[in-house]
Amino acid sequence: MKEKAGKSREVKMINTRSFAISIFVIVFLIPLAYAQDLSSYRNYHLEMNLAAVAEQADMQVSEARLISARPAVIQELEWRPESSYNSSAQADPVSDIRFSFYNDELFRILVSYDQDRTEGLTNDDLIESISAKYGRPTNPAEKIVLYSSSYIYNQDEEVIARWEGPQYSFNLFRFSYQSVPGMLVFSKRLDPLAQAAIVESNRLDMQEAPQREIDRKRKQAEENHAAGLKVRPANKANFRP
Repeated sequence: MKEKAGKSREVKMINTRSFAISIFVIVFLIPLAYAQDLSSYRNYHLEMNLAAVAEQADMQVSEARLISARPAVIQELEWRPESSYNSSAQADPVSDIRFSFYNDELFRILVSYDQDRTEGLTNDDLIESISAKYGRPTNPAEKIVLYSSSYIYNQDEEVIARWEGPQYSFNLFRFSYQSVPGMLVFSKRLDPLAQAAIVESNRLDMQEAPQREIDRKRKQAEENHAAGLKVRPANKANFRP
Protein backbone atom coordinates (compact mmCIF):
# COMPACT_ATOMS: atom_id res chain seq x y z
CA MET A 1 0.00 0.00 0.00
CA LYS A 2 2.83 2.38 0.91
CA GLU A 3 4.50 1.63 -2.42
CA LYS A 4 1.26 2.31 -4.28
CA ALA A 5 0.74 5.56 -2.38
CA GLY A 6 4.30 6.61 -3.19
CA LYS A 7 3.79 5.96 -6.85
CA SER A 8 0.53 7.89 -6.73
CA ARG A 9 2.30 10.92 -5.22
CA GLU A 10 5.05 10.64 -7.83
CA VAL A 11 2.47 10.56 -10.64
CA LYS A 12 0.72 13.60 -9.14
CA MET A 13 4.02 15.49 -8.95
CA ILE A 14 4.81 14.64 -12.57
CA ASN A 15 1.33 15.75 -13.62
CA THR A 16 1.71 18.99 -11.66
CA ARG A 17 5.08 19.66 -13.29
CA SER A 18 3.67 18.89 -16.73
CA PHE A 19 0.78 21.26 -16.07
CA ALA A 20 3.16 24.03 -15.02
CA ILE A 21 5.23 23.52 -18.15
CA SER A 22 2.08 23.61 -20.25
CA ILE A 23 1.06 26.93 -18.69
CA PHE A 24 4.53 28.32 -19.43
CA VAL A 25 4.20 27.29 -23.07
CA ILE A 26 0.77 28.85 -23.36
CA VAL A 27 1.74 32.13 -21.70
CA PHE A 28 5.19 32.66 -23.18
CA LEU A 29 5.74 30.57 -26.25
CA ILE A 30 2.43 30.52 -28.09
CA PRO A 31 2.30 34.34 -28.50
CA LEU A 32 5.72 34.11 -30.18
CA ALA A 33 4.31 31.66 -32.71
CA TYR A 34 1.71 34.23 -33.69
CA ALA A 35 4.08 37.22 -33.67
CA GLN A 36 3.99 39.18 -36.88
CA ASP A 37 6.90 39.77 -39.20
CA LEU A 38 8.74 42.89 -38.03
CA SER A 39 10.72 43.15 -41.25
CA SER A 40 8.05 45.12 -43.10
CA TYR A 41 5.69 48.06 -42.85
CA ARG A 42 2.61 47.45 -44.98
CA ASN A 43 4.07 45.90 -48.14
CA TYR A 44 7.49 47.55 -47.83
CA HIS A 45 10.20 45.21 -46.60
CA LEU A 46 13.35 46.50 -44.98
CA GLU A 47 16.47 45.74 -47.02
CA MET A 48 14.55 45.62 -50.33
CA ASN A 49 16.12 47.69 -53.11
CA LEU A 50 15.08 51.09 -54.45
CA ALA A 51 13.57 49.74 -57.67
CA ALA A 52 11.30 47.37 -55.73
CA VAL A 53 10.14 50.09 -53.35
CA ALA A 54 9.50 52.52 -56.21
CA GLU A 55 7.46 49.92 -58.06
CA GLN A 56 5.46 49.11 -54.92
CA ALA A 57 4.79 52.82 -54.35
CA ASP A 58 3.91 53.41 -58.03
CA MET A 59 6.80 55.84 -58.39
CA GLN A 60 9.87 56.17 -60.59
CA VAL A 61 13.41 55.41 -59.43
CA SER A 62 14.39 58.80 -60.85
CA GLU A 63 12.23 60.45 -58.17
CA ALA A 64 14.70 59.36 -55.50
CA ARG A 65 17.01 62.04 -54.16
CA LEU A 66 20.73 61.35 -53.91
CA ILE A 67 21.93 62.42 -50.48
CA SER A 68 25.55 61.33 -50.79
CA ALA A 69 27.66 59.14 -53.05
CA ARG A 70 30.58 58.44 -50.76
CA PRO A 71 31.64 56.58 -48.68
CA ALA A 72 28.26 54.91 -49.35
CA VAL A 73 25.36 55.76 -51.62
CA ILE A 74 22.53 57.24 -49.53
CA GLN A 75 19.22 57.93 -51.26
CA GLU A 76 15.75 59.00 -50.19
CA LEU A 77 12.36 58.44 -51.77
CA GLU A 78 9.34 60.29 -50.41
CA TRP A 79 5.83 58.95 -50.98
CA ARG A 80 2.56 60.75 -50.42
CA PRO A 81 -0.92 59.32 -51.00
CA GLU A 82 -2.47 60.56 -54.21
CA SER A 83 -5.20 63.15 -53.93
CA SER A 84 -8.34 61.31 -54.77
CA TYR A 85 -12.07 61.39 -54.22
CA ASN A 86 -11.92 57.66 -53.62
CA SER A 87 -13.16 57.09 -50.07
CA SER A 88 -10.62 54.35 -49.34
CA ALA A 89 -7.75 56.64 -50.38
CA GLN A 90 -9.10 59.43 -48.19
CA ALA A 91 -9.32 57.05 -45.22
CA ASP A 92 -5.57 56.33 -45.24
CA PRO A 93 -4.18 57.91 -42.07
CA VAL A 94 -0.68 58.19 -43.55
CA SER A 95 0.40 61.66 -44.60
CA ASP A 96 3.75 60.66 -46.10
CA ILE A 97 6.44 57.99 -45.94
CA ARG A 98 10.15 58.64 -46.36
CA PHE A 99 12.22 55.65 -47.47
CA SER A 100 15.98 55.80 -46.88
CA PHE A 101 18.45 53.54 -48.71
CA TYR A 102 22.00 52.54 -47.91
CA ASN A 103 23.84 51.15 -50.95
CA ASP A 104 20.45 50.33 -52.53
CA GLU A 105 19.04 48.63 -49.43
CA LEU A 106 16.08 50.06 -47.53
CA PHE A 107 17.32 50.74 -44.01
CA ARG A 108 14.75 53.20 -42.64
CA ILE A 109 11.06 53.94 -43.07
CA LEU A 110 9.79 57.14 -41.48
CA VAL A 111 5.99 57.35 -41.43
CA SER A 112 4.14 60.58 -40.69
CA TYR A 113 0.44 60.23 -39.98
CA ASP A 114 -2.19 62.76 -41.03
CA GLN A 115 -3.21 65.26 -38.36
CA ASP A 116 -6.93 65.30 -39.22
CA ARG A 117 -7.22 61.52 -39.50
CA THR A 118 -5.50 60.88 -36.18
CA GLU A 119 -7.07 63.73 -34.23
CA GLY A 120 -8.43 62.60 -30.87
CA LEU A 121 -6.56 59.29 -30.88
CA THR A 122 -4.77 58.64 -27.61
CA ASN A 123 -1.45 56.87 -27.29
CA ASP A 124 -3.33 53.82 -25.99
CA ASP A 125 -5.54 53.87 -29.10
CA LEU A 126 -2.49 53.86 -31.35
CA ILE A 127 -0.70 51.15 -29.36
CA GLU A 128 -3.80 48.93 -29.38
CA SER A 129 -4.13 49.19 -33.15
CA ILE A 130 -0.45 48.60 -33.88
CA SER A 131 -0.19 45.75 -31.35
CA ALA A 132 -2.96 43.89 -33.18
CA LYS A 133 -0.49 43.55 -36.07
CA TYR A 134 2.93 43.48 -34.41
CA GLY A 135 2.30 41.95 -30.99
CA ARG A 136 3.08 43.18 -27.49
CA PRO A 137 5.23 46.35 -27.31
CA THR A 138 7.70 47.69 -24.81
CA ASN A 139 7.61 51.22 -23.44
CA PRO A 140 11.23 52.38 -23.28
CA ALA A 141 11.89 55.67 -21.49
CA GLU A 142 14.20 57.02 -24.15
CA LYS A 143 14.39 59.19 -27.22
CA ILE A 144 14.99 58.18 -30.79
CA VAL A 145 16.78 60.23 -33.43
CA LEU A 146 14.77 61.24 -36.46
CA TYR A 147 17.24 62.51 -38.97
CA SER A 148 16.95 63.51 -42.54
CA SER A 149 19.72 61.69 -44.36
CA SER A 150 21.03 65.02 -45.57
CA TYR A 151 21.93 65.95 -41.99
CA ILE A 152 23.70 64.11 -39.23
CA TYR A 153 21.12 64.56 -36.46
CA ASN A 154 18.33 67.06 -36.68
CA GLN A 155 15.56 65.93 -34.37
CA ASP A 156 14.82 63.47 -31.62
CA GLU A 157 11.53 62.43 -30.08
CA GLU A 158 10.27 60.48 -27.08
CA VAL A 159 9.45 56.87 -27.87
CA ILE A 160 5.86 56.04 -26.87
CA ALA A 161 6.09 52.32 -27.58
CA ARG A 162 8.47 49.97 -29.36
CA TRP A 163 8.04 46.67 -31.19
CA GLU A 164 11.30 44.95 -32.00
CA GLY A 165 13.17 41.76 -32.61
CA PRO A 166 16.83 40.88 -33.12
CA GLN A 167 16.95 42.49 -36.59
CA TYR A 168 14.28 45.20 -36.79
CA SER A 169 12.74 47.93 -34.66
CA PHE A 170 9.37 49.76 -34.84
CA ASN A 171 9.11 52.96 -32.81
CA LEU A 172 5.91 54.91 -32.20
CA PHE A 173 6.30 58.58 -31.27
CA ARG A 174 4.67 61.98 -31.66
CA PHE A 175 6.28 64.89 -33.45
CA SER A 176 6.92 67.43 -30.70
CA TYR A 177 6.11 70.43 -32.88
CA GLN A 178 2.52 69.36 -33.66
CA SER A 179 1.84 66.19 -31.62
CA VAL A 180 1.07 64.20 -34.76
CA PRO A 181 1.94 60.49 -34.44
CA GLY A 182 4.73 58.93 -36.44
CA MET A 183 6.44 55.57 -36.80
CA LEU A 184 10.15 54.98 -37.32
CA VAL A 185 11.05 51.54 -38.67
CA PHE A 186 14.66 50.51 -39.20
CA SER A 187 17.04 47.65 -39.80
CA LYS A 188 19.41 47.14 -36.87
CA ARG A 189 22.05 45.86 -39.26
CA LEU A 190 21.94 48.67 -41.80
CA ASP A 191 20.97 51.70 -39.72
CA PRO A 192 24.29 52.12 -37.86
CA LEU A 193 26.20 51.61 -41.11
CA ALA A 194 24.13 54.30 -42.81
CA GLN A 195 24.50 56.74 -39.91
CA ALA A 196 28.28 56.25 -39.90
CA ALA A 197 28.38 56.82 -43.68
CA ILE A 198 26.35 60.03 -43.34
CA VAL A 199 28.65 61.34 -40.63
CA GLU A 200 31.69 60.59 -42.79
CA SER A 201 30.08 62.16 -45.85
CA ASN A 202 29.42 65.39 -43.94
CA ARG A 203 32.99 65.36 -42.63
CA LEU A 204 34.39 65.03 -46.15
CA ASP A 205 32.09 67.79 -47.42
CA MET A 206 33.29 70.19 -44.73
CA GLN A 207 36.91 69.26 -45.35
CA GLU A 208 36.62 69.84 -49.09
CA ALA A 209 34.37 72.92 -48.89
CA PRO A 210 37.22 75.51 -49.23
CA GLN A 211 38.60 73.86 -52.38
CA ARG A 212 35.11 73.54 -53.86
CA GLU A 213 34.56 77.27 -53.32
CA ILE A 214 37.86 78.06 -55.05
CA ASP A 215 36.89 75.82 -57.97
CA ARG A 216 33.43 77.42 -58.16
CA LYS A 217 34.85 80.95 -58.31
CA ARG A 218 37.42 79.95 -60.94
CA LYS A 219 34.73 78.33 -63.09
CA GLN A 220 32.49 81.38 -62.74
CA ALA A 221 35.36 83.68 -63.75
CA GLU A 222 36.07 81.51 -66.81
CA GLU A 223 32.42 81.56 -67.84
CA ASN A 224 32.26 85.34 -67.40
CA HIS A 225 35.43 85.76 -69.48
CA ALA A 226 34.04 83.53 -72.26
CA ALA A 227 30.77 85.44 -72.28
CA GLY A 228 32.67 88.74 -72.50
CA LEU A 229 34.73 87.54 -75.48
CA LYS A 230 31.54 86.48 -77.27
CA VAL A 231 29.81 89.85 -77.07
CA ARG A 232 32.96 92.01 -77.25
CA PRO A 233 33.03 92.54 -81.05
CA ALA A 234 29.40 93.72 -81.21
CA ASN A 235 29.68 95.88 -78.14
CA LYS A 236 32.95 97.39 -79.40
CA ALA A 237 31.41 98.26 -82.75
CA ASN A 238 28.35 99.87 -81.16
CA PHE A 239 30.12 101.71 -78.39
CA ARG A 240 29.91 105.51 -78.50
CA PRO A 241 31.60 107.77 -75.96
